[in-house]
Amino acid sequence: MRTVKLNRKTKETDIRVELNLDGDGKSQIKTGIGFFDHMLTLFSNHSMVDMALNAKGDLEVDDHHTIEDIGFVLGQAFDKALAERKGINRYGFCVLPMDEALAQVAIDLGGRPFLQFEADFSREKVGEMSTELVYDFFDAFCRGCKANISIRLLAGRNDHHKIESIFKAFARAMRMACELDPRQKRIPSTKGVL
Repeated sequence: MRTVKLNRKTKETDIRVELNLDGDGKSQIKTGIGFFDHMLTLFSNHSMVDMALNAKGDLEVDDHHTIEDIGFVLGQAFDKALAERKGINRYGFCVLPMDEALAQVAIDLGGRPFLQFEADFSREKVGEMSTELVYDFFDAFCRGCKANISIRLLAGRNDHHKIESIFKAFARAMRMACELDPRQKRIPSTKGVL
């Protein structure tokens, strides 16, 4: 079973996460930021990763610490659950439409963190989530998971739809990258290690 439980507590946040990479997309998400809960819930659903995530952050300051720290802890949880990454596809990609929005996400779980992020938003917030923190979430996830992630928003008018298309494409790409390939009996690298 590719499962993990992880907790990270700082003076700014207290985050507990449980993952099952081979689940069926069940989730229990509580971050204190409604729109972000919605994004993580649909991430779980579309990635088919069971996820329980409970976060308490200094939301009286703003949403930055909570969202960035969740990205980092969630990335660490994936990294730990993937272990040496033997037998996985390693690469995943998705081009996903969400009404008028269109997002493209490509992922390499090769152990080298890097984020390419091309997306613009017209609103400062969607619900209680600052749109600028979409970048910070994915940047922190890349560092925690040691993943190379390319995100490009190709079209869109409504910021809710734009962000949702990114999270859904991310979910589908992660599902593909994390899935076990029955023909792949080794670590998917000519180096022999990721």
